Amino acid sequence: MRDLLRSYIFVAILLFACACKQNSVRQIPVNDFFKTPEKSFFKISPDGKYISYLKPYKDKQNIYIRSLQSGTEQMATSFTDYSVRDYTWTYNNQIVFTQDIIAVDEFKLYTLDVATLKFKNLLNLDKARIRILNRNRQQPDVITVAMNKRDPVNFDVYRLNVKTGELKPYLLNPGNITKWYPDPNGSIRLVKVSDGVNESILYRANDNAPFKPIIKSNFNDRVEPIAFTGDNDNFYALSNVNRDKTALIEIDAKTGKDNKVIYASDKADILDVGYSKIKRRIELVSWEEAKPQKYFLDKSIEKIYNNLSAKIKGNQLDIVDRDSAENKFIISGSNDKNPGSYYLYERNADKLTKLADINPEIKSAELSDMQPVSFKASDGMLINGYLTIPNGKEKKNLPVVVMPHDNIWGRNSWDYNAEVQFLANRGYAVFQVNFRGSAGYGKAFRTAGFKQVGGKIQQDITDGVKWLIANKIANPKKIAIFGGSFGGFSALYGVSFHPELYNCAVVKYGLINFFTYLKDAPPFFKPFLKMTYEMVGNPETDAEQLRAISPVFHTDKIKSPLLIFQGAKDPRANISELNQFVRELKKRNVPVIYRLKENERAYFKSEHNRMEMYAEIESFLNTNMQVKP
Repeated sequence: MRDLLRSYIFVAILLFACACKQNSVRQIPVNDFFKTPEKSFFKISPDGKYISYLKPYKDKQNIYIRSLQSGTEQMATSFTDYSVRDYTWTYNNQIVFTQDIIAVDEFKLYTLDVATLKFKNLLNLDKARIRILNRNRQQPDVITVAMNKRDPVNFDVYRLNVKTGELKPYLLNPGNITKWYPDPNGSIRLVKVSDGVNESILYRANDNAPFKPIIKSNFNDRVEPIAFTGDNDNFYALSNVNRDKTALIEIDAKTGKDNKVIYASDKADILDVGYSKIKRRIELVSWEEAKPQKYFLDKSIEKIYNNLSAKIKGNQLDIVDRDSAENKFIISGSNDKNPGSYYLYERNADKLTKLADINPEIKSAELSDMQPVSFKASDGMLINGYLTIPNGKEKKNLPVVVMPHDNIWGRNSWDYNAEVQFLANRGYAVFQVNFRGSAGYGKAFRTAGFKQVGGKIQQDITDGVKWLIANKIANPKKIAIFGGSFGGFSALYGVSFHPELYNCAVVKYGLINFFTYLKDAPPFFKPFLKMTYEMVGNPETDAEQLRAISPVFHTDKIKSPLLIFQGAKDPRANISELNQFVRELKKRNVPVIYRLKENERAYFKSEHNRMEMYAEIESFLNTNMQVKP
C-alpha cells in the first residue's frame, strides 16, 4: 500500500513538473524580434554572375555584392547618414538605387558600377518622388522612370541613361494619367487615366500612335494590366468587371474585349501573378483564403516549386528574382512562425544554396501558431481574421491585444508578423480582424466597407472582441487595442466609443482627423481624392459624419491610458495638430505617453528608435493590462 502511495506521489510530481515545463516559455529579447535583418532584399544580376543584398553598416542599410564564381563579398556602399532605400539591376551590370534624405525631404538617385564599385549621384529630387518602371534589354544603359519633378501632382515618364545621367522626357502627363504599363522593350503602350472616380485604359500600337480608350470602368471595378502576351496584340490583366472575385483574364489590346478567363477562384480575389519575361506568359496565380494559395499555369515552374517544397518543408515559397536566362532564381521561404530565409536555386544543376536567414535568432519552436478564425458580425456578415494564442496557454480567459490592420483597404494575412509573435511571446493572445472593405474577399465585401469608417467597419472589430468574450477566449478585463495609421485610428475610436471593452491603446502614426488627413494629402495623392471621398467621405458633404468619428474632436470621451508614437517627418501627419491633441488629453488628465521621433517618417528606420518603442510598448501593456477593480 505504501509503495502504491509512493507511486501516485511520484506520478503527480512528474505531471506537475511536465505542466510547469509546458507553461514555461522563454521570453525572447525585444532586439531579436525587431533588429534590422543581417541580410535582406536579395537580387540577382541579369547575367547571373552576382548576388546583391542589403546589409546594415553602422545602423544604415547598404548594398553588398557577392560573386557567384569566387564567392567573395564586397561592400558596395558605405552610407552612415541614410540607408539605401531601394535598388535594381540594369542589363549592363549597373545598380540604380535611391536614398530618402528625410531631414530635408529629398530623394537621391545613384548609379553603381559593379566592376569598379564606384557610384555617382544622378538626380536630387527636392520634395519629389521617383519610381523605376522598366529596364530595357535592347538599351541596357537606359531605364524608364516616373517622376513628379515638373509638377508635384502629376508623374511624367522619362528615359534615364544610367551611365551619362542624361534625362529625356518620354511621356508628359496631361494631368489624368495615374499608371503606365511598359511592354518588354520599354515602350509604354498602355496607360490608365482617371478623373478620381471613373477610370479608362488607353492603348497605342507604338510610340508614334495616339492613345485611344479601350476600357472604361470606375473605382468599383478593377482592371489592372499585368503584361503583354507573346504576340503583343493582347495583354493579361486582373479584372473584376462583371464578376465579384478578381480573375486573371486575357484582353484584346486593340478592342479592350475579354478574350478568355485564364484563371478564377470562386473563393477569393486573385491578388498576384508570376510572369516569365522569356516565355512572355503567366506562370502562376496566387490568392488568399485562410492561408495563401497558388495555382500553376506553367508545368516547369510547378516542377520547381514542388521540388523546392520537398527540400524547404513547411514554408510558403516565392520566386523573388531571377536572371535573364531564367536558370538562377532567388527563392524566399517563410511561414507564420518563421521570419523567412533566402535561397539561390540553379535550375540546370538542380542545386539549392541557402543565402541567409532573415532573423536567425528567432526559433520557430518558440513561437505561436497563427490560427484562421471567422465569426458573424451583428448584421450577419461573415468576417474572417486570425487569432494567435501564446505557447503553453489554454484558449480561454486570455489577455488579448486587438490589432486592426493599417490600410483600410488592405488586409491581415497568414504569415510571419514580428509584432504578433512578440506580443504572443509576452503572453497575450493577438486578434486580427479583416473587417468589411478588406482586400481579397471580392467586390461585394470591399464595397460593403464604403462610407463605413466609424460605422460598420468599426462595428466588425467590436463584434469580433465580443465574440472572443462570448466564447470565453478573452478575459474581458484584460483587452488592449494596438494599431498604426488606420489601425491607430481604430485604436483611438475603440477607447473613445467603447471604453468598456479596452484597458488601454497603443497608437503608431495614427490618423486623428479625417479633415486634415484629406486636406493635407501630398500633391501626388490629389488624383485619388475623389475616389477617397466616395469610399471614406467628402469633407464638404459628409462633414458631420467625419467630425463625429475623428478622434481629435472627442478628447472628452477618452479616459483609457494611451501610448502614442509618431515620426516628425511623416508626410501624412499634421504634427502641430497631433501635439495639440496630446495637450488636450493631458489637460483632461488622460494618462498619455507621447513619443515624437525626429528624422523618422511613419515607420521607424532607426534600429535604436524601434527598440525603444517596442520596449516601451511592453512596459506599457504590463502596467495597464492588470485586472480592473
